[in-house]
Amino acid sequence: MDHSEAPVLDALAAYRAEDQLPFTPPGHKQGRGADPRVLEVLGEAVFHADMLAVSGLDDRTMSGKVIERAEELMADAVGADHTFFSTCGSSLSVKAAMLSVAGPHQKLLIGRDVHKSVVSGLILAGIRPVWVDPQWDAGLHLAHPPAADAFRAAFEEHPDARGALVTSPTPYGACADVGALAELCHERGVPLIVDEAWGAHLPFHPDLPTWAMDAGADVCVTSVHKMGSGLEQGSVFHLQGDLVAKDALAARADLLDTTSPSVLVFAALDGWRRQMVEHGRALLGDALSRAHRVRAAVDGIEGLHVHGRADFCGDGLAADMDPLQIYVDLSALPFNGYAAADWMRRNHRVNLHTSDHRRVNAQLTHADDDTTERRLLDGLRDLVAHADDLPPAPKIRVPAPGGLRLRQATLPRDAFFGDVEEVPADRAVGRVCAEMLTPYPPGVPAALPGEVLDRDVVDYLRDGVRAGMLVPDAADSTLATIRVSVRDVDAD
Repeated sequence: MDHSEAPVLDALAAYRAEDQLPFTPPGHKQGRGADPRVLEVLGEAVFHADMLAVSGLDDRTMSGKVIERAEELMADAVGADHTFFSTCGSSLSVKAAMLSVAGPHQKLLIGRDVHKSVVSGLILAGIRPVWVDPQWDAGLHLAHPPAADAFRAAFEEHPDARGALVTSPTPYGACADVGALAELCHERGVPLIVDEAWGAHLPFHPDLPTWAMDAGADVCVTSVHKMGSGLEQGSVFHLQGDLVAKDALAARADLLDTTSPSVLVFAALDGWRRQMVEHGRALLGDALSRAHRVRAAVDGIEGLHVHGRADFCGDGLAADMDPLQIYVDLSALPFNGYAAADWMRRNHRVNLHTSDHRRVNAQLTHADDDTTERRLLDGLRDLVAHADDLPPAPKIRVPAPGGLRLRQATLPRDAFFGDVEEVPADRAVGRVCAEMLTPYPPGVPAALPGEVLDRDVVDYLRDGVRAGMLVPDAADSTLATIRVSVRDVDAD
């Protein structure tokens, strides 16, 4: 295929060149109706590219097959059989994948370190999760993807499971042994879904971890906006093999998707694919070299340690890791990651990504250069120099691995939609949780609807909030109260 093409971008250019006149949504009519103050901030180009996909980018019957052609090019670029674009983020894409594999009350094996969007899919579909425990590093207080042996044991206990879902890479850059998981699933004739939201770049450089399709996954979900050049909400999900029907996957996506997709997001996906095919290896090679330098430089700052393969990979840990995720351990310093991230934004206008009770994260991509590298390193050096100015880290009672594993007493759907009440957090211990309690980022729920809350998790979350943790999906974000099921439920 000719990857110099960019069907969406070409159609956008043609729309302008042909002087097409819309009497359709969006109501700003190519920016003519936009408030000048909005235009001053966003620019006219945003509004020029904001149009309907039907009777706009393409004609009424979609005869130009603009989006279809762009998806075919994306599939060819990464070696998938079929590709689907989403302008609703990977939160939609992963739900569509789940619903194409399992239905109400059917079982799906799922690594417990999933993003909250997977739990939302369970709630919407009524799927029965069979949770597979991650590989816990009790020393670093980190969860790495579950091992293949853990999935094997779950399949043996639940031979009627319709498939498996794993998150790889995790937001920490840790990767599962996707090849072993795919082989395990295929021995049983069921599909493997990989939530690879953090791995859109993986197909385009040999020194990055093996991407899910190459490892044998059946469905792979990627967020191009995370590590690629997509706009926010730009997601792509890929399909290969015959264990998941293309039509079924498309229908599930259509069930959840917007009928007004953003052409802007489509255009960025299309352009990123062309960029990666033509220049991805060189761009990502430069990014990997930069990451190597940054890691060495940060490790050279007294009090800081960058997590590397020696920390994350090996027996009982992750199978691989993405070196572009720079996780900096602050445990030798008196402050926590929440305070560090706030200080860096306030004093250096540097925004870090994930922060937790002992770490901060800077993700590097092909977009970084010497200037961004210098600002990051200067900020981190200054952070350490001002260590005494930051508030000392409040104590967070981080449970042992066993204490973080709550018992699933009922389906997430039943607990979420059942009769609920809000009770003081201390009285929530021993009750069935009826909401998601999710430290964000990275967005992995500590407690799910249907799980029985224990003292360790409640204390951990309340300590975390006092220390700066954000739990935005809780009904009470202070966690003074927690939403629980009115009816006590006990299940095997």
